Amino acid sequence: MKVAIMGAGLSGLSCAIMLERNGITPTIFEKRSRTGDRFVNGEAFMSFLTKPIDDVVRYLAEEFQLYIQPVSPINRLSFHSENENAIIDAQTGFINIRGRHRLSLENQLTDQLQTDIQFHASKSYESMLREYTHVILAPGDASYAEKLRNFTEKLSVSLKGAIVEGEFDNDHVRVWLNNDIAPNGYAYLLPLSSSKANLVMAYPDAVSASKEQTEKQWALLLNSACAQVNQHLHVTDQFQITNYKIGLCHAPRIGNTFFTGNCFGAIMPFLGFGQFESILTGIYAAYDICGYGKYEDYTRPLRKSFHDSFILRRGMETLNNDAFNFIVKQLDGRIGERLFSTDRNIVRAGSFLLRPFVWMK
Repeated sequence: MKVAIMGAGLSGLSCAIMLERNGITPTIFEKRSRTGDRFVNGEAFMSFLTKPIDDVVRYLAEEFQLYIQPVSPINRLSFHSENENAIIDAQTGFINIRGRHRLSLENQLTDQLQTDIQFHASKSYESMLREYTHVILAPGDASYAEKLRNFTEKLSVSLKGAIVEGEFDNDHVRVWLNNDIAPNGYAYLLPLSSSKANLVMAYPDAVSASKEQTEKQWALLLNSACAQVNQHLHVTDQFQITNYKIGLCHAPRIGNTFFTGNCFGAIMPFLGFGQFESILTGIYAAYDICGYGKYEDYTRPLRKSFHDSFILRRGMETLNNDAFNFIVKQLDGRIGERLFSTDRNIVRAGSFLLRPFVWMK
């Protein structure tokens, strides 16, 4: 059995680790110069997005002996709308680092891998099919799934962000729901340390504005962030992504080709995070190859989560600032804490309630 893995991101690395532990040495091809060769940014494991799994870090360790060291747990979650603020004091997830940082998720997984990675690789998918019995597609985007007509794009998004320097509580995440800042989208501040944080606004390309308007929206976000943390924030290392496609593959496996990570559709549309799902697709692909079960069966709950998250995202896009003000006001205090500490799947419940309105739209 010869297994090729295209891409050394979260899904590709997770797959390789699991294959190694089962006596299979894969060949890993990565087009970049090293793992995590991208801008540094923060992402989060949010427990309300991964129900019924509350503690993703513990789950990966106990179920798969895959060890992740997050930057910090999230013990305080603040929501900001145009005129309202809500603070939720509850353990709601973990903050992680991605990209060119020694503590990034990619580098943490690489440290658990024994197989050498072939960097600067330009090997094509077609040549892999001829030379290997199994191919894991983990390129970090949906390009190959689209090329094989195995992908439905649900939306494309743009992000503008930066690293900001100041003084931060490591465990305090802030989220903005304000159409003046991120039309039909959201913004967030994730601390990466006590002195640096990632400030990002994300919105669908369908409402993308001119460069001048985007800069005005960014200025509003930065001013709001400075006001909320009561200090001036120094902006460094800005980045911008446009037309990033979010969608889902039609078939998780075609022949002996496995679609994993963003090539599968691991990004959850509601808040745009998908690291946990990416890692799981890599693990599940390895489990299928090792004969433990079918990849289609393993990934069925992930596909369900994607559809629920998409419905919730579409519902959110119908809300104006008055609606966001009302929601944030309700989240403040005990109601919000109970909502985020419940064992119920908030995303699934919300998608069920919003589904008729989204279908009517």
